[in-house]
This record gives sequence, structure tokens and C-alpha cells, in this order.
Amino acid sequence: MMVMILEKTIIVEGLSDRKRVAEIVKEPVDIICTNGTISISRLDELVEELFEQDVYILVDADASGDKLRRQFKRELPHARHLYIDRKYKEVAAAPHRYLASILMAANIDVRGEFLQKEG
Repeated sequence: MMVMILEKTIIVEGLSDRKRVAEIVKEPVDIICTNGTISISRLDELVEELFEQDVYILVDADASGDKLRRQFKRELPHARHLYIDRKYKEVAAAPHRYLASILMAANIDVRGEFLQKEG
């Protein structure tokens, strides 16, 4: 059996964020959910796992998201940080089209229907 190693990883906070991003992304990516916080041991594991991958951090625009982002900036300095506008607060609450444009700007392939004008 051949195991496929995904080259891109998107780190989000919650399961609803993960679901929202998964709906939009067209290419095979690993979406890791931190559940809002991350332990030092889990962070160390992620650093090892993601060392040679393209890593994207997409967390909520709030205090817990800012805290996670600071941790990842220290421990995964090669990660690319994607930001949502503070008016949406949560990744899961951001419109599909808006998230698709952020992901596409980061060279992540997205489903075309999410780039069309929302009714």
C-alpha cells in the first residue's frame, strides 16, 4: 500500500474551522485542528512532522488565535500566516468566498464555485 505524504498543511483552531476550510480547498492538504490550544509536547511533535512541509496558520482573529499564532511564529518560523479580517472574528464565520480568496492568494488550490460572486 502506498502512503501519500501531503506537502501542504493548514493549521486551524476548531473543528468548524477545519470543516469550512476543507469545503473550499481543492488540492489534497492536511488540515490540523489545535482545538484552540496546543501543549508544548504536541507543538514539538508538529515541529518535527512539519519540518519540510509548506505550513499555513489560519486561526481566529481573537485573543486565543493571537496566542496560538505567537507560539507558531516561535516554533515554526517557516510557516506562512494567513489572516482573516477581525470583523469576522472566526474562520468558521468568514464567508466562503472571502476564505477562498485568502487561500488562493497563498497558492492553495480552491474550488472555483467559492470564487464566484455570492448571491
